[in-house]
Amino acid sequence: MKKNIINGLFAVSSLLLAFSCADYNETGNFTALPDPSFVEPYADLDPVKDYIDRDLYPNMSLGAQLKVSDFNKQELSHAAAMTNFDNVAFGTSLMSGTIVNAKGVMNFLDMKDLLDHVQEIGGEVFGSPLFANANQADEWLNTLTAPIEISVDYVEGKVVDYKDVTSFDGTVEKGKGYITQFEGQNVLRINNVSNVNVIEGFEVNPKAKYTTTFWARAQQGKEVSFTITFSGKKVDGTATADGKWKVKSDKWYKIVVESQSAEDVTNGYLRIENGLNGYILIQKAQVGYYPDNHRPQTAQELNDTINYAVKAWCDGVMKINEGRIQSFDLIDEAIDVKAELENGKYDIKHSTDKIFWQDILGSENYAPEVAKVARKAFEEHGGNPADLKFFISESGLEDAKKLESLNYWIGIWDNKGANIDGINAKLNLTYSEDEATQAANVATLNTLLDNLAATGKLIRLSNFDITYQDATGANVTADKITEDQRQQLADYYAYVIRSYMNKIPHEKQAGICKGNMADTSNPVGLWSVDKKSKDWVRTATYKAFCDALSGK
Repeated sequence: MKKNIINGLFAVSSLLLAFSCADYNETGNFTALPDPSFVEPYADLDPVKDYIDRDLYPNMSLGAQLKVSDFNKQELSHAAAMTNFDNVAFGTSLMSGTIVNAKGVMNFLDMKDLLDHVQEIGGEVFGSPLFANANQADEWLNTLTAPIEISVDYVEGKVVDYKDVTSFDGTVEKGKGYITQFEGQNVLRINNVSNVNVIEGFEVNPKAKYTTTFWARAQQGKEVSFTITFSGKKVDGTATADGKWKVKSDKWYKIVVESQSAEDVTNGYLRIENGLNGYILIQKAQVGYYPDNHRPQTAQELNDTINYAVKAWCDGVMKINEGRIQSFDLIDEAIDVKAELENGKYDIKHSTDKIFWQDILGSENYAPEVAKVARKAFEEHGGNPADLKFFISESGLEDAKKLESLNYWIGIWDNKGANIDGINAKLNLTYSEDEATQAANVATLNTLLDNLAATGKLIRLSNFDITYQDATGANVTADKITEDQRQQLADYYAYVIRSYMNKIPHEKQAGICKGNMADTSNPVGLWSVDKKSKDWVRTATYKAFCDALSGK
């Protein structure tokens, strides 16, 4: 017997109309709708979340991660998530890097739509990290922490009056430039097809803006166009379409050139690159500058700026949230395994090329400050503070030193009032056909769970996908995996679930979040994807979840 339900909003639309949004969570007399497609021998299984013994495991929950855009379409992945899982998580989709633009404008439209819908159907959302090093509103933070504009005075620089010069010793890149007489006075003559520096020998700063003024006229009866380069940077004029400058022979023309220097140039100059139409006469040249009119923000100003950003971001999130998301990753990926403290623990990450929140708030005050602001905003916008839980999410915690370091920092933060509730351990699991490798995988997992349990915090496992490797270490893809291999993979999924439920104290179990519900290129899903129809088909992993969660 085979029963199919088609991708999208399903072919059996007449039946679907009988289901309201709330019916997604009603599983009495559960049959197919609105669950994705399935085939025997798994047709008689209920939604996965229904197999958890809520009396024995009161805090245990099952989550699924997906994109906001996929969820808001309310199609197949939405139906699978709301039918089979207790909560949904949206990864980076709800982080500040996606929501806040360079000017600080926050676009919460997608977040509001999904929260309104989840509230309508009685679902739950696990909050994306509020603060992190990646996927943050970097352009906004750069704008807020940029140097401050200040008033500066014009500084007189070098002056060359060619009536007082008898022999030209400036740079002639090509052609000829020399002192000659015009109307009884010495002037600099720049022949045609010649590149000559009319003023040089002064230091330049690429952050300063220079004003070079010179007086020029063309050969008698000619109109001469030329190019200007200031200290390595071409400066366009408006006399011609290709950015050239122009003088005639009827009078002395005052030419004003404003430009910064090229970044890699320290020796200043202004060069005229003359064309074919005739020579140019230069009477006088002078240069001055406005110093850089910016100064770095002081430590206090940066602190005030970042605290403003923290408050603005938290207020925006919690205003849209209205107390509906009650568990958040407060901070994501805080630990720097390349930086050690004197006590041997890993330090917190800091940046050298952009602003991290903790760069300004300080390592010890980072979590306490953002937790205080986020908690206050949560309460001000309708949340019950007793319901709010903050986690620190981190990957690579199978490295015992990294977990020890994270626990060390959580202890410091808690002592300063952060009140961190739990750890969200991001998994990176593999099943191997090689017995020795798989034994090592299992040992690493067990040690990780033991160490997590020892922290005394709520423990959540996320990114719960397991890749499959053959005996040579090569990944087996979803389109190549055999039924026997799929069963071995499913058995390992079940082992991980049972180990978590047995090793983590029941009152400390914050749940497991599936990274992908359906297969990607890897066979990570509770569902495989039919190549032709794109329908989802329950796999052995689906049954493994049901069995493990039920305690079998």
